[in-house]
Amino acid sequence: MNLELKKGRPDNMTGRLPKEIRCYDFLDNLGIEYYHVDHRDMPADTMEACVAVDETLDCKICKNLFLTNRQKTDFYLLMMPAEKPFKTKDLTSQINSARLSFADAEAMLKYLDITPGAVSVLGLMNDKENSVRLLVDKDILNDEYIGCHPCVNTTSMKIKTSDIFDKLISATNHSKTVVELPWYNV
Repeated sequence: MNLELKKGRPDNMTGRLPKEIRCYDFLDNLGIEYYHVDHRDMPADTMEACVAVDETLDCKICKNLFLTNRQKTDFYLLMMPAEKPFKTKDLTSQINSARLSFADAEAMLKYLDITPGAVSVLGLMNDKENSVRLLVDKDILNDEYIGCHPCVNTTSMKIKTSDIFDKLISATNHSKTVVELPWYNV
């Protein structure tokens, strides 16, 4: 498959879901520069499938985990390096929440208008009630760019880290909580 990195929104919007188009509109309205690569024949629904996309973007797509507490009353979007292992015990004490687990697809759709495999920081634009708390592993903040999805996993984007955390997050009326997750030898 020949992947091509292009600046800005796709030229052809035919067949794209409204939630994807809303992402481009949102970024354009904020004046945020971004790049995209379409990979409709190769949905990036696993970290392994993201390798070719990463190479085309020339940045790493971060791992985005949608988590909840045992009572399913608190929801979290965790952004972390893809290659870093995740253990809930490393996070729970930092955010004062016990027994974290992955939130179900229904909650993901309800709060972020995203389905599994397409979780992205851009989903926060759909969380009008601020039901989701953004958690960011400190190592994500070190990279110049972040790769993410425009709420679908058939296109990937490259956005400056500073634009995400200085412009996009505040425009969604969210804030970030920086966490420090350890590296494990695997």
